[in-house]
Amino acid sequence: MFVYFLSFALILAVCVDLSLFYASGLVVTHSVLGHFARLWVSAALRFLALTAVGLLILGNLPLLLVRFVTAYSLVPVVFETGTKVIYHEETQCSQLVDVRCWLMCAGASLAAALFWEITIPDTKEEAAGKKRKQKARVQFMRVLRLFKPDYPLLLGGLVFLSLAVLCEMFIPFYTGRVIDILGGHYQQNEFLSALLFMGLYSVGSSVSAGCRGGVLLCAISSFTCRMKGKLFEALTKQEIGFFETTKTGEITSRLSKDTTLMARTVCLNVNVLLRTFIKTMGMISLMMNLSWKLTFLVLMETPITGLIQNIYDTHYQKLSLAIQDSMALANEAASEVVSGVQVVRSFNSEKHEARRYDKRMMDTHNLKIRRDIVTSVYLLARRLTGLSMQVIMLYYGRLFIQRGQMTTGNLVSFILYQSDLGRNIRTLIYIFGDMLNSVGAAGKVFEYLDRKPEVSTDGKLKPDQLTGHVSFWHLNFAYPANPDKTVLQDFSLELKPGQMTALVGPSGEGKSTCVSLLQRFYEPQDGEILLDNEPLKSYDHRFLHKKVAVVSQDPVLFSGSVRDNIAYGLSECSLDEIQEAARKANAADFISQLQKGYDTEVGEGGGQLSKSEKQRIAIARALVRQPQVLILDEITSSLDTESENKVQEALARSNQTLLVIAHKLKTIEKADQIVVIGGGRVEERGTHQELMDLKGSYYRLRAKLFTDDPDERSNIDLEFM
Repeated sequence: MFVYFLSFALILAVCVDLSLFYASGLVVTHSVLGHFARLWVSAALRFLALTAVGLLILGNLPLLLVRFVTAYSLVPVVFETGTKVIYHEETQCSQLVDVRCWLMCAGASLAAALFWEITIPDTKEEAAGKKRKQKARVQFMRVLRLFKPDYPLLLGGLVFLSLAVLCEMFIPFYTGRVIDILGGHYQQNEFLSALLFMGLYSVGSSVSAGCRGGVLLCAISSFTCRMKGKLFEALTKQEIGFFETTKTGEITSRLSKDTTLMARTVCLNVNVLLRTFIKTMGMISLMMNLSWKLTFLVLMETPITGLIQNIYDTHYQKLSLAIQDSMALANEAASEVVSGVQVVRSFNSEKHEARRYDKRMMDTHNLKIRRDIVTSVYLLARRLTGLSMQVIMLYYGRLFIQRGQMTTGNLVSFILYQSDLGRNIRTLIYIFGDMLNSVGAAGKVFEYLDRKPEVSTDGKLKPDQLTGHVSFWHLNFAYPANPDKTVLQDFSLELKPGQMTALVGPSGEGKSTCVSLLQRFYEPQDGEILLDNEPLKSYDHRFLHKKVAVVSQDPVLFSGSVRDNIAYGLSECSLDEIQEAARKANAADFISQLQKGYDTEVGEGGGQLSKSEKQRIAIARALVRQPQVLILDEITSSLDTESENKVQEALARSNQTLLVIAHKLKTIEKADQIVVIGGGRVEERGTHQELMDLKGSYYRLRAKLFTDDPDERSNIDLEFM
């Protein structure tokens, strides 16, 4: 029913409008009103009549319909008035009443209304669009300011760009001159002069374009290198929780791809924008001199092209963002497999990982296919539009030549300009979409650059003396990746200077979490940690991590020499200090036997060394800092008995605060304080003998976890079953 109703409304509106159209023609025929009066009265009547029909039948006019009626009423009158005022001529449609003119005006008005609707949205879409454009402008200006060190290169590129455009604009003009000279009365001097100027402009355009490209590529390279350094520095300052919640593939994608897209925002896009804009304005002025009528005809293609381009940009940008996210997921899958290839191999999961990676790549492939289909449809529509305009232009060009309004050479020059003009207008429209895409990439980089670490490093405290007294006060903590699971609950603990505290308990109960919090990898949700009665966050970041050192169970070494790994993070560290730390860690002997001693390369991840050797270098790396608080996370599991005894002897002679996580009974028995952690709380604390006499949690854990003799362990396990 609604369809029939709408069809009736459309037919009625067409009948009313056609009646007014022919009535205005009768007014012209009988010269009842002046030309301008007739035009504007007719436009007002058509607007009022169509609005009245719409309100009577539909009750409410949609904004798109209002825009169409407005454009439909004003486009013909504005065009006729402009032609009469500027060129003192009347168009054929103003002199004759023809249905073809009515259809042409209706089509142009519909295109204008649709172009308006897409480029200038309403209500919520309008507000969102303005906000998005404002954000894009702010980001663009920020990118431009970051180019400040490269301003001389950008200025040089702008100069060469202007020269290239000016030279290129005059080549079609002299091409037409040559054709006119050859087709008319041949004069050798004029012919040679035209050829000379054509050659000079061609050479000037080519040389300037080449110089422009080279200078701007240098600016892109310089900016990209600088931005990658800034982004990497910002990433290294983020807290550990950031890397747990942010995927590796996404981070590497921002570093490798988005920084390059940022450089394109200014160097390539603005270069193309300025070049195309200057060239377009120059071409339009030259085309107006050749034939203003053909120029207006050609410019009618612009709103249609803009409409097609806007639709294309909307879909293309959505698909491009989806492809970027999909590629980040694929990169993450590949990075996980490469970094954990030993685990993959040991669990025979090669085919599973290959299928997982293939699925990620297929998702990316499907998105790219959709993007390519959208591009193909866009190119087809664009070329059909351009071809139609060329046919119409050639038809009217032939008429103008027959009437003597232009020469053959002028038409050839006009055709050459028109082919470039259409491409330039499409480029102008396209480049805005591409700039939004590039600025979008810049926005993702700026998110990381502007991100403030949740664990602040703004502390300034650097006392001359530090005793190493550590206090955990009523901590409540949950990891950022899993905020619903509380790991520590009302946790309190005291580490005294010169004493060794051993943390024991089942896996996953909070031992390693205490170590991470003491290193300020995370910030507790409640409570605080004090070092010498001062909050950890009050201390200078570098000072704190020099005085609080950790040796983990699986130490990480970096590519470089043994010396570099021991002195890692210390700008001033003498060879004597390195050798002393290596001696305490029982690493001096095996280092001296290496081919280049302390200058021997350890390989990627320390791959040239055994696990025991890596462990001892990690211990030396911690000891060379002369820390006041030393954390040892199950370090003796990779050491032989001799190395373990020497390390413990060296640590016993120091006045450091030791926090140890160990699974060997003999290591724990030597502790001044043993703390049993269960359920995120301190269940028991005391010396080995005190806790054994208590026969509580520690007594049972000793039977299950800390028995070195397998036979004894079996007997104790049986006793408690």
